[in-house]
Amino acid sequence: MKQQNKMEQNNATFSHSRRFATSKNYWKDPYIQYFARSIGERKAPEINRGYYARVRGVNRLLDAFIKKTDCDCQIINLGAGLDTTFWRLKDENLMPRKFFEVDFPTVVARKIHNIKTKPPLSKPLIETHSTDSLLLDAHSLDSDRYCIIGADLRDVSSMDEKLKKFQLNPELPTLLLSECVLVYMTPSQSSNLVHWAAETFHTAMFINYEQVNMSDRFGQVMIENLQRRQCTLAGVEVCQSLNSQKERFRKTGWEHADALDMMTVYGMLPQDDVARIESLEFLDERELLQQLLQHYSICWATKDKLNLGLSQLGF
Repeated sequence: MKQQNKMEQNNATFSHSRRFATSKNYWKDPYIQYFARSIGERKAPEINRGYYARVRGVNRLLDAFIKKTDCDCQIINLGAGLDTTFWRLKDENLMPRKFFEVDFPTVVARKIHNIKTKPPLSKPLIETHSTDSLLLDAHSLDSDRYCIIGADLRDVSSMDEKLKKFQLNPELPTLLLSECVLVYMTPSQSSNLVHWAAETFHTAMFINYEQVNMSDRFGQVMIENLQRRQCTLAGVEVCQSLNSQKERFRKTGWEHADALDMMTVYGMLPQDDVARIESLEFLDERELLQQLLQHYSICWATKDKLNLGLSQLGF
C-alpha cells in the first residue's frame, strides 16, 4: 500500500509539473488544467527543460508508431495517471483504433470524475463514440475509442483479464507506454509485465521512460533523497545503465531494444524548438541540467511479425 501511495504521488507531481511547464509555454497542453487545478509552486528551469525533453521524446516515438501503422493500432498507457495523450491525439488526427489506460482504481476514479464533470474532456470522448453503449461508472470507462481500467500492474493476470473484457485485440499492432512506473516495481514484477506484453502481442512496441545511471554519485544522491521521503525505488537495479534497461526487454521475448539517456535525446530534438524553450527562462548552471538528463532515459523495444519496420523507429 505504501508503494502504491508513492506511485500515486509521483503521478500527481508529474501533472502539476506539466501544468507549470505549459504555463511557461514549454509546450501546449490545453487539457492538463482540468486535471491539475493550480499551477503550483515554481519549478527550476532545469526541471522544466527535463519535462520538456521527456514529453517531446516520448511523443516522438509514440507518434512515429501511430503513423507507421496508419492509425490501425491500439495503445496501452500503463500507470497513465492523469495523462492527456488521448485528447492530444484526437486534436492532431492521430487517433489509434483504441486507447487504453491502466492505473490503480483510486487514480482511475479521480480521472473519471474529472472527465464526467468537465465538458472539454467529455465532449471529445463522446465525439469518438458511435453507439449508445458507453460504459461510465466510478472505476471504469469504456467507449469505442477510449478505455480506462482500474488495475494493479503487478497483478498481470487480473489486468490481462480486464483488458480483454474491454476488447483488447492481441492481433492489432500495439504500443505500450510506461513513464516512471516500472522503477516502482521489483525487477521480477516489471519483467513479468514486460514478458506478458511480448507474449500477448506479435507486433508491438514498448516505450519506457525512467531513471538510468543510478550507480554513480549523482544517482546515489537521488536515491538517498527519495528514501528520506519514504520513497523506495524497488526496481532501481534495472536502472544501472542503458544496457541493463535494454536487457530487461531482450530477456523477456522482445526482438529489438534501444535506449538513450535524456541528454542525448535533448540534443536530437528539433533545435529551433529547443532554442525557443531555452529562451523562456535563464539557466544558471547548464552542468546541472546535463547531470539531471544523464540520469533519465527512454528505452524502446519492438516485435514485428507484420514487418512494419518498427525496429527502424527512433531518434
